[in-house]
Amino acid sequence: MIVETFPVGALQCNCTILGDPGTGEAIVIDGGDDVPAIAARLDAHGLRVRYLLHTHAHVDHIGALEPLRERCGGAALLHPADRPLYATLAEQARWLGLTGVTPAALDGDLTEGDRFAVGELGLDVLHTPGHTPGSASFALVRDGRTTLFTGDTLFRGAVGRWDLGGTSLEDIVASIRSKLLVYADETAVVPGHGPATTIGTERTSNPFLL
Repeated sequence: MIVETFPVGALQCNCTILGDPGTGEAIVIDGGDDVPAIAARLDAHGLRVRYLLHTHAHVDHIGALEPLRERCGGAALLHPADRPLYATLAEQARWLGLTGVTPAALDGDLTEGDRFAVGELGLDVLHTPGHTPGSASFALVRDGRTTLFTGDTLFRGAVGRWDLGGTSLEDIVASIRSKLLVYADETAVVPGHGPATTIGTERTSNPFLL
């Protein structure tokens, strides 16, 4: 199994490639920018994209959807509660001084309990609203251990912003407690920005969860 996380774009969004060497298929989580870099890493591993999954519809996480899909393929998926936010993608880009970014047609929805598989690799969808109404996290189990990809819901020592429209601090904390803190302390957490952490570390030291 191939698991590679690296930052992309001006806001250093963590993009992750999950690949199954047996089938040569891959899942890309939050391919929001730097399409040539993402494509180069896929090519280096000999992978072709089956799914393009997005934790939420902010431009740094999904702004490169159209060129990435054109270059690498894959079905583009987003939780339906974030479709209204996705429709504002061009406006979001303008706030950052970007041009030429527009929402592309999505290929389907992410919903709680969905599983996306490539070969022996399976990724489960958790709906974790709070940063945005449609924020999603993903759970990967490999070799008996779980890794959570939490987007901008849970960070090391912090939680995502909840004041950007349609959500609250209570929403994001409730999502973390009911969907993420149910995992064991040793569960790895890969957030949407910044360094990785563990559920145990956040359970015992994150000031928003104490």
